[in-house]
This record gives sequence, C-alpha cells and structure tokens, in this order.
Amino acid sequence: MSLKSSLRGTGVAIVTPFNEDHTIDFEALGKIIDFQIDGGIEYLVTLGTTGETPTISKEEQVQIIEYTYEKVAGRVPVVVGIGGNNTQAVVEQLKSFPLEKAVAVLSSAPYYSKPSQEGIYQHYKALAAASPKPILLYNVPHRTGKNIDAETVIRLAKEVPGIGGIKEACGNFTQFAKILRDAPQDFLVTSGEDDIAIPQIAMGMQGVITVAGNAFPKEVSTIVRLALEGKFKEATALNNKILDVFTLLFNENNPAGVKAFLFEKGLIKNELRLPVVPLSAPNQQKIKDFLNSYKAD
Repeated sequence: MSLKSSLRGTGVAIVTPFNEDHTIDFEALGKIIDFQIDGGIEYLVTLGTTGETPTISKEEQVQIIEYTYEKVAGRVPVVVGIGGNNTQAVVEQLKSFPLEKAVAVLSSAPYYSKPSQEGIYQHYKALAAASPKPILLYNVPHRTGKNIDAETVIRLAKEVPGIGGIKEACGNFTQFAKILRDAPQDFLVTSGEDDIAIPQIAMGMQGVITVAGNAFPKEVSTIVRLALEGKFKEATALNNKILDVFTLLFNENNPAGVKAFLFEKGLIKNELRLPVVPLSAPNQQKIKDFLNSYKAD
C-alpha cells in the first residue's frame, strides 16, 4: 500500500509531555494519544520537531517510539520522525531504531548545513537505502534554512525507491503546483501548514500533518475530511472558528504554544526543555481567553 492511501487525511505531530523534573511524562503521553484517536485523526507522527526531538536523547526516543506503538495498539498508523544534518548518523538511527510497526519515516531536510540541491538529493538517497520503511520528505525551509526545490522532490520521487511522499511547508503555492503536477501518481503530498491546508487540499494534497490537531483533533480532522470530500464551504466555516488558534500557536514558539493549549485543557503539565520555555503570561492569557470563549460543536 502506498503512503498516498495509508496516510490520507489528518496526521498529528504529537508533543512530548514532561514532568516538573523534565523527565518524560508517559502517563500524559498516553492521554494525548487517546485524545487524538478519540478525536478522529487518521494517523500519528511521533518524534517530529513538535515533540522537541533536539532535546531528547536517543535512548528516550526509542522509549517514546515503543510506548507509542504499545498505546496505539494498531488503532491508527504511526509515522516516526528521524532526521538531522549528519547523514551517516541518521542512517545509523534508521538501522537501529525500532521501526517494525511504523508505516513511514518523516525526515526533514538537513538543517543549518544548507547543502546544495545535489547534496539534499544524495542525503535522501542514502536514507532511503538504509530505511526499512518508506521515507516521507519534510520541506520546512524556515526551520532548516534550505528549500527542497520542486525539481529535487520530483527527481527523488521518480529515481529513488523508498521515497514515498513529502510533507510540504515551504509556503510557495507555485512549488506545490509543480510537485502535484509532476510527481508519480502514488506519491503522497501532504500539507505541513495548518493555516493554508484547505487551499492546499483544493490543489490536490492528500491532507495535513498538523500541530493544531494536538489540541483540536476533532475540529482539524473534520476540516480535512470535509475538504477532501470537496465540501470547501463547510470546511472553511469550521476552520474560521479556530482560525485564531493558528496565530496563538506560533506567537512565540512551537511547541510552547500548543503545550499551553494542552495545559489549559488539563492534558499535560506546561513543561518544556531548554532552550524552549513556556509562553509569556500575556500570550498564555490569550489562550485562556480563547478557550473560555470557544464553543465546540
């Protein structure tokens, strides 16, 4: 089964909850997983950037993967995030991490190094050769410092076995259109941007990997399903109800914003690992005010 069919709809890049001493709060992680699945999401993404992976040790990452499999218990597909700017180190993780129960690996473009397009191509070619699961490219240039150009995406999709799709978050609609036009028929193209997911789906994308879904799984998954059914008026009406969430999430930092929402909903402690800190009091209050005024259907 291609990623285009198995990962159609809403995937949530879940947070990593911490205790006051900054150890992993597995009890809260279990609550988050159940909250997502009960909310109707189609799949989970663990160890994405929203999960604060730069601050989580390899041993902790393995624990999180194994706990996620156990808690999900086959109810939805699981995608595991594994990336970095040391290609050989990522290759070793792909060989050693427990990926048997994953459907795919989400891997962002190498950050900070700013390789050429040929360097990006060779990086992903090496990952695909080592990975036991299909690779889902992740293009997020505002974080990595380098765009994966549409031509490179198409080259990888057509030439490298094991490259199964892309999470696109570059914000460039011309690039989206080129990828959707030229990619192989079974290549997954999904949104990585909550605020523009509806028009991206209208262009032909197969869904979204969302941050907002952590706190609003029912709403986001419903919006995406409506959009995929071509019911854009209904999708937009529901999207407008949570439109302010997209700004509140990223006022200071991700995942500080979404963790603030989850804290106010009583699902996690408001703890993050440095260099990320909780939201300032004024922005935390804005989230409280939104939730106090928000009325879910």
